Amino acid sequence: MLGYFTETGRPHEAAGVEKTTPVHMTPKLLLIDDDARLTSMLADYLGHAGFEVDTAGSLAAGREALRNFAYDLLVLDLMLPDGDGLEFCRELRSSPQHRRQPVLMLSARGEPMDRILGLELGADDYMAKPFEPRELQARVKALLRRAEPQADEVDDVLRFGRLEIDLAARMARLDGKPCELTSHQFDLLVVLAQSPGRVLSRDQIMDALKGHPLDAFDRSIDVHVSRIRSVIEDDVKNPRRVLTVRGVGYVFAKKQDAEN
Repeated sequence: MLGYFTETGRPHEAAGVEKTTPVHMTPKLLLIDDDARLTSMLADYLGHAGFEVDTAGSLAAGREALRNFAYDLLVLDLMLPDGDGLEFCRELRSSPQHRRQPVLMLSARGEPMDRILGLELGADDYMAKPFEPRELQARVKALLRRAEPQADEVDDVLRFGRLEIDLAARMARLDGKPCELTSHQFDLLVVLAQSPGRVLSRDQIMDALKGHPLDAFDRSIDVHVSRIRSVIEDDVKNPRRVLTVRGVGYVFAKKQDAEN
């Protein structure tokens, strides 16, 4: 198990995120675990295997790292001092920026139900502690291969009748014509469109849009929805795409056009 590692030195902490020496053009991993000795040893092991590894000892530090860097894969501990890894995984899956982020979850709880729950909440793989580092490396490589875009992969486009939302191009089109939306408005539209038929409260929308500047969304979701409607609705006074649920929030209609 992990006992045969040789620790090369105490990790250096800077703004909550520790960094190994960068290796250019290699997969970049973020390891979120409050066990400093374990993360130091894993970073050393995976670094020698050709990965660039950043480590964070809390969810707050992990969120900070995700705001500042792009990662190919997250290795996430289930129990952290400032929150639950399962809830953080759910948060990632509801975020337009990170919903496709590969996540490998670690936990000292290896019961079948714990594994099932982790996978159902969005983890791509689950490993119980203690584990062989070589197996962790193999699973990381397998997840990275799975995440690679395929040559014949179709464009990631959400289609709702005459409305298309191109996630890769970050562009919405109505009848094939581009809709003029700001980056914030596009992300808000994606949050709604990824849950068609489901009523989302303003708090749920805010949670899904974490990482955006507060002045962009705090207390102004209604304004942004109005602007979105002005470019995707035929009649803003009688919307058929983004509907208001009084006293609750908004719902993105599953059926919007006669042909949909």
